[in-house]
Amino acid sequence: MNIDFEKSGGLVPAIVQDALTMQVLMLGYMNREALDKTIAEGKVTFFSRSKQRLWTKGEESGHFLFVDEILTDCDNDTILVKAFPQGPTCHTGSYSCFGNKLPKGFLYELENVIEQRIADKPENSYTSNLFSRGVNKVAQKVGEEAVELVIEAKDDNLVLFKNEAADLLYHFLILLKTKNLKLQDIEEVLVERHK
Repeated sequence: MNIDFEKSGGLVPAIVQDALTMQVLMLGYMNREALDKTIAEGKVTFFSRSKQRLWTKGEESGHFLFVDEILTDCDNDTILVKAFPQGPTCHTGSYSCFGNKLPKGFLYELENVIEQRIADKPENSYTSNLFSRGVNKVAQKVGEEAVELVIEAKDDNLVLFKNEAADLLYHFLILLKTKNLKLQDIEEVLVERHK
């Protein structure tokens, strides 16, 4: 990376974006040392202007930002870090420093929760229990939820319809996991079809 740190006195703005939802999480500043540490450790590190030292996001809270990709703008004087947040990003407890709105890509977040439940196998976890019963049982459940959605589509109760649609999406994500696929794999097919 050929970043022009000298252009603005040794610090450049570093925008952090959720790698899954693309929502902007925060803005900080990096010097060369902060960028090097971010690249080496895989956790977003800034230069704190108030503390006058390097500061790794999450060093106190445990809410690290794990790096997925680092990009620069066309002038090489701004950094964009796509990261996976581990908990809220803002010191106020919000998901983002720009508000606590539900990100538009919540299905990706739900996909992560499903994967975690399957990996951890918590006691009384519906997700883990269903997954452990195999692809046939999960596929059957997706079929049941699809039929229930069709039935609700013929009525006028939008609340029930939305709940059945949510159930179908949730079970579909579990089915994808049984096939070792991710939502992004399906999204890529749709994007390719759209061309």
